[in-house]
Amino acid sequence: MSDARTNTEARPAHSFPERAHPQGAPTVLPPLSLYVHFPWCVRKCPYCDFNSHALSAELPETDYITALLCDLDSEAPAAQGRAVQSIFLGGGTPSLFSPAALARLLAGCRERLALADDVEITLEANPGTVERGRFADYHGAGITRVSIGAQSFSDAQLQLLGRIHAAADTRRAAEELHAAGLGNFNLDLMYALPHQSVEQACADVRAALQLCPAHVSHYQLTLEPGTVFAARPPPGLPDQDGAAELLQACQQQLAEAGLMQYEVSGYARAGARCRHNLNYWRFGDYLGIGAGAHGKCSRNDPRGRGCGLTIERSTKPRDPRRFLRGQSGERRVVPAADLPFEYLMNALRLTEGFSARDYEAHTGLPFASVAGALARQRQRGLIESAGEHWRASVRGFDLLNDLLEEFLPTETVT
Repeated sequence: MSDARTNTEARPAHSFPERAHPQGAPTVLPPLSLYVHFPWCVRKCPYCDFNSHALSAELPETDYITALLCDLDSEAPAAQGRAVQSIFLGGGTPSLFSPAALARLLAGCRERLALADDVEITLEANPGTVERGRFADYHGAGITRVSIGAQSFSDAQLQLLGRIHAAADTRRAAEELHAAGLGNFNLDLMYALPHQSVEQACADVRAALQLCPAHVSHYQLTLEPGTVFAARPPPGLPDQDGAAELLQACQQQLAEAGLMQYEVSGYARAGARCRHNLNYWRFGDYLGIGAGAHGKCSRNDPRGRGCGLTIERSTKPRDPRRFLRGQSGERRVVPAADLPFEYLMNALRLTEGFSARDYEAHTGLPFASVAGALARQRQRGLIESAGEHWRASVRGFDLLNDLLEEFLPTETVT
């Protein structure tokens, strides 16, 4: 893997609200985002393990937006006065919903939450589900960023992947995005496809770059449990060494085009890193609404544990019918023993790494809880450090799963 750590794009400054700790020490809450899940697709892709359901009847557009806003009513108190920095409309296929429906949703968000003046609002869209000319309407509804599921520019590979679009649809979508003033868009692109050569993988990258995206998510086709491909793998998938060769060649092309790697699968032009995903990887907070949505929120810990934070995760019913009926989800407090692994599983995805102060502020734990394990991984050559700043080395980035095993909890405590 090439070393993309020369990216010097400045980390944005955040203004965090302070919460009074019972013992007098201030607790600073992390930035806040909002994730909205849309669970329907025209057809379920054989590699997809997300909570998505093939649309077998008329889309319940009006009822689902109503249910989302009711869900947001229950989640809004967790904002605790913080302004939402980013909103991500994910799925499934959110672009099955009309611009008018999304405008209603976003207006409801503004009624219930404070949104940052420069809030980033991303819409996931598949080229096969967006009618030509609608991106201008989505922009008018409040969308500021779009993520297009291109996956490949080979029609043969798209057919094998179960996609409902052709490469020409992606090209038309990109043209329409630029015309609509939505030049800040991402292209999802897969590599390590069946029988894919280095030249074919690079051809996909070149085709993507010709569309002038601000961001590319470049990730390996993997066999996720519970998917059609896991049960019946397509023949011709490359082995680990073959996949690494494809990745290295593609990374070089992306870097030469000015898209620098800032996380495991994210490449962006200067100023175009995805703020929503950055909040995930920095262990920020996010409200999650919609069928199958997950959320993570911090609050002042009345027990005074660590630095005074309790971190809670929420999960909503996966079945859209149960969600539409108003069935509530589940909440659980993350045990203190799980927090080091959860934090590092996210922070070490970033080429920028993290600081000891970041760790303490976002987990409520002293840095000493991971200092020894990080030092051991540094001795193995998987971690680099400079002062109080830590990140995965080039080798550690390649062996991230092995690196993270050191931090798996051995016992659960609260």
